[in-house]
Amino acid sequence: MKIITMENDLIWQSLASKSLRGECLTLEEGLAVLEADNDHVLPLMQAAFQVRKHFYGKKVKLNMIINAKSGLCPEDCGYCSQSIVSTAPVKKYTLLDKDTLLAGAHEAMARKAGTYCIVASGKGPTDKELDQVVSAVKEIRETLPLKICACLGILKDDQAERLAEAGVHRYNHNLNTSKTNYPSITTTHTYDQRVETIEKAKTSGMSPCSGVIIGMGETNREIVEMAFALRELDADSIPINFLNAIPGTPLEHAGRTPAMKALKVLALFRFICPSKEIRVAGGREVNLRTLQPLSLYAANSLFVGDYLTTAGQEVSADQQIIEDLGFEIELNAL
Repeated sequence: MKIITMENDLIWQSLASKSLRGECLTLEEGLAVLEADNDHVLPLMQAAFQVRKHFYGKKVKLNMIINAKSGLCPEDCGYCSQSIVSTAPVKKYTLLDKDTLLAGAHEAMARKAGTYCIVASGKGPTDKELDQVVSAVKEIRETLPLKICACLGILKDDQAERLAEAGVHRYNHNLNTSKTNYPSITTTHTYDQRVETIEKAKTSGMSPCSGVIIGMGETNREIVEMAFALRELDADSIPINFLNAIPGTPLEHAGRTPAMKALKVLALFRFICPSKEIRVAGGREVNLRTLQPLSLYAANSLFVGDYLTTAGQEVSADQQIIEDLGFEIELNAL
């Protein structure tokens, strides 16, 4: 396939215009974004910013994760330090009690996060675990102006309904990689099962959140296919993670994604999913490094604080980036 050459940066503007008209990029155009010369990255990010600004202005949504259940997972996901095949020295504990989950919600408020993400390891929640989450969510919703996102693994129909009834706004279940690449990353569940869980969340009335992890051996074509898949899935929130290769995991020797490549990926997802919340997520600190501020010209959301088993940068540093860009934190108006 012949790849478009980007000798004229006006072509980036044409892609922004196409995106704003609601038209999807072609595979060829998507590849052109990812394979552009680094000299074109600043005009590319400016074009992506036009789309981002149209839908979100200069506001940045903050999300905070609590690792509600750590380790003890029977899945063999190659990127994850909590998986059964990982030898990484991570904390292992069962689902946190309600008081601890409530304390996490208050911490999210202190960090100016609009969304509190309750994440638990495992294939899917037991009925007892679901009871604990539902109880905590109900109390949080009664006392704090926070949106709640749950990420508990593969759901049964009734479990999705119970979470929605309790007041969970959003359910996260990442596609992680392309359908073609999926068997090389995980064998204990399938790509289709992930899609099915997101569809169950949508049917129950929860907003679908699903994203990817870049840097797991996928091709550029597969990255474009991931963006197409999430557009088709109509995910409202799309976390773009960049692999943070953890010692003790099967992907421990994977190289980092170059910062300029990471920016191109974020621009690509903004063009293909123009109106969606694009979140620069896990691994941004070690992959984007000093170019983190530029990521917000395409992304309109980020995580503050630590991730599941890896450390994030100081919350004050993220807030400083937002201030220095002339952007502002979007607060909930529930």
